[in-house]
Formats: sequence, structure tokens, C-alpha cells
Amino acid sequence: MKLACISKFRLRIVCSALLAIPLLLTSCTKPADDAHDDSAAITDAVVVDDAGRLLGAVRFQTSCTAAAQPHLERGIALLHHMTYLASKRSFLEATMADPECAIAYWGAAMTNVHPLWPDTILPGALVTGQELLDKATIAEHTSPRERGYIDALQAYYRESNQGEPGRLDAFLAGWTNVHESNPDDLEASLFYALALVATAPAGDRTFANQKKAGAIAEHVKAEIPQHPGAHHYIIHAYDSPLLAENALETARHYDDVAPENSHALHMTTHITIRRGLWSESASFNRRAADAATDRLPNGEVSMHYLHALDYLAYAYLQQAQDDEANEVLAEMTSLDAPFQNHAANAYAFAAVPARISLDRHDWSAAAEVKSRWPEGIRWEQYPHLIAIPEFARALGAAKQGDFATAEEAISELTVLQEQAEELDIAYDWGSQVAIQIAAAQAWVAYGQSDIESALERMRQAAEMEANTVKNPVTPGVVLPARELYGDMLLETGSYAKASEEYLAVLARSPNRFYSLFGAGRAAELGGDADAASKYYQLLLDNCPDATDERPQLAHARDFLG
Repeated sequence: MKLACISKFRLRIVCSALLAIPLLLTSCTKPADDAHDDSAAITDAVVVDDAGRLLGAVRFQTSCTAAAQPHLERGIALLHHMTYLASKRSFLEATMADPECAIAYWGAAMTNVHPLWPDTILPGALVTGQELLDKATIAEHTSPRERGYIDALQAYYRESNQGEPGRLDAFLAGWTNVHESNPDDLEASLFYALALVATAPAGDRTFANQKKAGAIAEHVKAEIPQHPGAHHYIIHAYDSPLLAENALETARHYDDVAPENSHALHMTTHITIRRGLWSESASFNRRAADAATDRLPNGEVSMHYLHALDYLAYAYLQQAQDDEANEVLAEMTSLDAPFQNHAANAYAFAAVPARISLDRHDWSAAAEVKSRWPEGIRWEQYPHLIAIPEFARALGAAKQGDFATAEEAISELTVLQEQAEELDIAYDWGSQVAIQIAAAQAWVAYGQSDIESALERMRQAAEMEANTVKNPVTPGVVLPARELYGDMLLETGSYAKASEEYLAVLARSPNRFYSLFGAGRAAELGGDADAASKYYQLLLDNCPDATDERPQLAHARDFLG
């Protein structure tokens, strides 16, 4: 084969693999029979999954046998990728290779803990995790450092009755101890960074935890440039509007580390979406979805697949690529149960149909969005996600003057909010539902000509939203309250105030389609032709390959001449 025929992407994989060979050989030259001393010379291991696909490099010396070590390295790499089910399989394979391997039982128990995900550990997982830690405690192949790992995780399981926030606080305390006792242990440093991000106070606008975690992960990345955890936690640490630029370069190279791992491919877009880089976001999420189309060993549809599709649809909609967004929905509709019981799957099914209607201001379609679809999802676990289609229904009905249907949906939202408040989740989903209720109530009042009450209720919703943080499961709320407030101000002739609201949305979510249009329209109606031209041009630049000629695009072109 001629070199010119090798794609840039494949060439990069080949080169990465060739560079990995010396490290891989080093990591494999260990005594075959005896347990290892984890204080021995530490080497980096380049890791592949069971299909030979690159997962990155880790530095994870253990006290276990040579037969167990490759499984442990694969398990820790997958753990850092948050590919939890495959990680657990690798750690359990390590226990079969070395039944006295304490850190293998720790790793299997660690895969039950998802500090940054929207789910919470189930009671059965608390029991099985504790059983694994009990085995880790009595296993003979261990070391003081590894016992520190076990104790750190034990702190989480010990707080089983304290709710997820309490468990995560204990998780942070445990990893703080390990990190301070072993400051040169890069793997422990990364788990400490993960715990810092997971317990960052939602109202802290200094982002102290996130900045500290990001600095730790950056140090590890400098030491081990292909480390999956370093890349992953840099992205999560800086996954906010004010910090996202710090992670852009790392995000764009995470796929070099694991070019065929679905979650790694998807994670890039936590930052590109924060920067409004829609084409890039769509490309990575299409790759991420394609990498996760195979069903799990138990036949379930993977949450990694649907999670990527949700982000993909969002990226398409912001570029007015409505045909492509509808194709994503058709792809989801074609899927048959069973589905992995995970909040990311429930979120995708709830959000994508709502987004397609709301992000296009198709109020008729919004009023018809199905709730609790499809039946294969355990919706009783996700009242906060059932709220998404109910919000679409309420807003769509209110916008069309069907106030009875809107009030019915608002009543349902009120019940769902109460249920969301009771969830054992380290994220305030109840407040998100409260914002949806306030926004829907505002537009009902507006439709009934109670303009003063409508504006005040919409302002309250916008202010509530300003004090929240984005949950990692979502690329963004299905329709920002602040954008809706801007729309209402625009309709009532408050052009300067409307402009302020749209610009506030753009500061938080750059290049959002309707906020770009709203900023341009507010400037136009307010007599600022230069500002109108600026935002209309940005809107057109944002949608170079639009597949739907939305009226907003036509208006922008007409204005610019």
C-alpha cells in the first residue's frame, strides 16, 4: 500500500501504536509466577482493549501477578474513560488470573461509582461493591499504597445511608488522604482530581475545585501525554463557559489517546459545544455513536450510543441542519429494547424530540411531544427527565393559546418537581424543573395578556437558571429560560433589555442559533444597524450547511443585502 493511500486518521493510529511498542514490551517483562512489589521500578504501559484498540497509557504498578497485570492496566484505563462495564470485566478477569489480587477487587468495586454521571448507585450495587471490598481487604497480594486505595473507596461505601452527596464527600476525603500520602502516585492524583470536580460547590463562581483538579490532571498529562484520565478530567474540570478554553487543545487530542473508544470521542464535545463549535461537535459525536452501536453483552443498547446521539442532534440543530437532526431521531426511533438502564439513555429519549421542536420554534410539534417514550425505559426512576417533554408540551400549548393543555402539563410538572426533589442524586434536578414550570407559567400569562406578571415570572426563571450549572449529561437545557425571556422582551418592545438577555445566553452558550438571531433582531429594532449586521452575519456563518431554510436565516440575508 502506498503511504499516500493511508488516511490521516489511520496513519495517526499506526504511528501511535508504533510509539507504544517499547513501553508495551517494558510492561510485559515481569516475572511470570511471583506477585510483584508495587514499589519496584515504575513503568508506563500502553493499553489496548480486548479487540486491540488503543486506550492510552497508564502508570499502574501493582502487587499482583504478571498474569493479572495486563487486566489491571486495561481495567484502570477503561475506568478513567468511564467505560465502566468493560472496566469491571477487566478487573474481574484479573481476579481470575490472581485470586489474591486486592487491587483487582478494589477496581471492580470502583466501577460502581460514577461521580460525574447523572445516575446514582443502586442499593444492589452498594451491596456487591462492599462484598468486593471485603475480598480486597483480606487478599494477600497488596501493599500499603494499595490499601490506601481500598480505604478511600471504603469511605464511599461506608456512607451508604448518607445519600450520594454524603458519599461523594467521603470519597473526596478518602482520595485526599491517598494523594497526600502518595504525592508522586499519578493514578491516585487523578482520582483526587475526579473527586474535586464531583464535589465542587454549584454556587462557587471562583471554580476553586475545578481549577485545582485541572492543574493536577495537566501535571499528569505532562508526565504521561497519552493518559486517558488526564485528558478526561481536564475536560470535566474545565467544562464551564468561563474555563472551557483551557481544555480545548486537550479535548481536540483526546481521540489520539483512544481513537475508537466511544466515550473518549464524545468527551471532546463537552468543550467544543461550550465554544459553539458545532461542526466539530457533530463530527466527534457521530464517530462516538458509531463506536457504540454494538449492543452490550446482555443485549442492551449502550448509554454511550444514545448519549452521543443527543449531543449530535443538538449540534445539528444549532446549525439549522434540521434534516440531519430528524435523521438522528429516526435512528433512535428504530431501536428496539432492551436499553441499558441509565439516565443518559432516558435523557436522550426525553430530550431529542423536545429539542427538535423547541429549537425550531415549532410550537405545534412541541405540544405533541410524547412523554415516557419509549416504553423500554424505566421512567419511574427519572421524574426529572419526564419533565422535559412535559415542558415542551406546556410551552407549545401556551404559545398556541391552548391554555387548558398548558395548565395540565404544568400540573404534571409540579408533581414531577416534587419527585425530583426526593432523588438521591448529587445534582439539583428539582431546580431545573422549577425553571421549566416558571417559564411555562410566564407564557401562559403572556398569552392571557397579563404582560406584567408574565415578564416578572419569566425574569424569575431566567435568574434561577443563571444560578445553576450544566449537568454533564446534557449539552445544554432544551430551551434556555434567558433566551425565552429575551423573546418576551423583544415582543413587548424592550429591545435594549432583550439584547442584554440574548447576549447573556451567548456568553454561556456561544453561537446558539436563536440567541444570535435574537441579538440581531433586537439590535435591528432598536436602531443599531451595525450590531444587527454583526449578529446576523454570525448567524449565517454559524449555518454554512443549513438543510432547512429557516425564516430567521432568510431575514438575516435580506437585512445584509
